[in-house]
Amino acid sequence: MRELLYVPIVHSVADMGSKAELLKQRFVERFGPERWSDRRALIEELWQGIRERLLAQDLRWEKVRLYQDGLPVCGRELEIVREVAAQGSRNYALVLELIGKGARLEGTEEPALLRREYELTSAVASANDEEFRRLARDAYAEEGPKILKARDEFIGRRIDQTLRDGEVGVLFVGVLHEVDRFLPKDIQVRYLIHRLRLEGGLEP
Repeated sequence: MRELLYVPIVHSVADMGSKAELLKQRFVERFGPERWSDRRALIEELWQGIRERLLAQDLRWEKVRLYQDGLPVCGRELEIVREVAAQGSRNYALVLELIGKGARLEGTEEPALLRREYELTSAVASANDEEFRRLARDAYAEEGPKILKARDEFIGRRIDQTLRDGEVGVLFVGVLHEVDRFLPKDIQVRYLIHRLRLEGGLEP
């Protein structure tokens, strides 16, 4: 039997790489600095809860494979995780902790799809003119859902290709994703948290 533990996540600024400062600026412009501080505190609380629930699972970590939203199949997966964890990401720090317990890291996403989504979101975040921002948002609204679906399909195939009988996969994935729709029926899915929402997300 193959099993997948589905872990819905909310991205923090540390997960956003070079887009972080621009996205922070846009958030503060829209909601104000107090909401930004409140949001950061809430994300910390959410990640503490995720960590506690995950470590409380009765898992043999040497039989666990880790799949991470936004982590490309590239041969540099562990290096990327270490870099982002060093920037303060609670998500990637937890992934590193689980690797230290014996879990195996897997590249999870198609690089070309991630690059295209990055181009779209960067255009929204960096637009200084309101008209350009509107056009960038329209482009994202048009193409974004198609990219998200293609990403979910790829992640589902990737899990199917790499998860072995007797193993447990742990998938860290944003709340907008629906990877569970694209998994084969022989993979039993469990949800660490059934619902996770955070107002004023960092997405465009």
